[in-house]
Amino acid sequence: MSKKIVITGLGAFSPLGATAPDSWEALLRGGSGARPIEPKGVFESIELPVTFAASVAVDPSEKLERVVARRLDPSSQYALIAGREAFADAGLTEDSVDPERLLVDWATGIGGVWSLLDAWDTLRERGARRVMPLTVPMLMPNAAGAAIGMHLNARAGIRTAVSACASSTESIIQAYEHLQQGLADVVIAGGSEAAIHPLPVAAFAAMQALSKRNDNPEAASRPYDVDRDGFVLGEGAAALILETEEHALARGAKIYAEVAGGGITADAYHITAPEPEGLGASRAIEQALRVADASPEDIAHINAHATSTPVGDIAEYNAFKRVLGARVDEVPVSATKAATGHLLGGAGAIEALFTARALSENLLPPTINLENQDPEIGLDVVTSPREVNLASGSLAVSTSFGFGGHNAVLALRKI
Repeated sequence: MSKKIVITGLGAFSPLGATAPDSWEALLRGGSGARPIEPKGVFESIELPVTFAASVAVDPSEKLERVVARRLDPSSQYALIAGREAFADAGLTEDSVDPERLLVDWATGIGGVWSLLDAWDTLRERGARRVMPLTVPMLMPNAAGAAIGMHLNARAGIRTAVSACASSTESIIQAYEHLQQGLADVVIAGGSEAAIHPLPVAAFAAMQALSKRNDNPEAASRPYDVDRDGFVLGEGAAALILETEEHALARGAKIYAEVAGGGITADAYHITAPEPEGLGASRAIEQALRVADASPEDIAHINAHATSTPVGDIAEYNAFKRVLGARVDEVPVSATKAATGHLLGGAGAIEALFTARALSENLLPPTINLENQDPEIGLDVVTSPREVNLASGSLAVSTSFGFGGHNAVLALRKI
């Protein structure tokens, strides 16, 4: 892996804000995207055990043309908004990059669930002739990446990773590899999800994965806290522009951070539970370090997967112990899902975005809602914005783990 790959553009459409800067600033302020689900539409007549989620901060209609939005599932709407922002943030235009050298590596965990379930309701209630002709193109998992690719004229390829909550970290790792292979000059990478629908909410609640703090949604996601009881279902998208450093410098682009490497492994243990000792997760971290030609001593910051589940947070801590050893309580850790909720297939991308900003600004984002840290988790958790003086070459890792035993870890390096 001889080429240096860098991040030159960021975009986000999240529960914290309608843009990447808005989301970052809200994160630093200690904001929360969790809020009660409005009892209207399909939610109006259904009683659910969990009545809150982390929905996007603004309606996508404020960011998309009506004719475009009508042809896209919400997950694709969010993706297109974030992708366009990242492309512009990188200083790119359709005329500034050869379409045959522009590639999309996108991700989702579930895909167009709203389009699928809305079409089923239409079929049952109004008959087959009333089902929208665009239903399949709207529900397919690759629809979000295709929307970005068509709107930005990306002809080098459009790839979609579907690996549950590890999906968008995988998409960024794949973007890194595709640039190393010379398949493109610029890659739009990231992920999106829009699964705040009664069925996924009921299903996640049935498996005891969601917090049930209906009386206090903003405090519900509490990674590492002794009283954590599950994650908050979130939605949104985040996009990153990756390119070779040579290409970026030649066009005078700003650079947020270097993508130093990535690691992908599998637990092969259980369809939902993580391997409790963190064996697969630690191997993914070690693999990312090897690709980055780095050692555990180089890690200066971690943006953890940290879903706020009793079992998951412990398993991830065990992975950190395996990699860091005696340094496990010295490396500052941010758990930003406490603020954003869990974006499923979009989680890794927004956490990579936050990690890149942290390196760029020497400012580590806070973990909110940690009131009583679990004594079994001996981490240095960042609970308020922390200014640091990171030297050039300092490494940060962003970890993502998904149902099915998927482990994906991204290593970013400060420029």
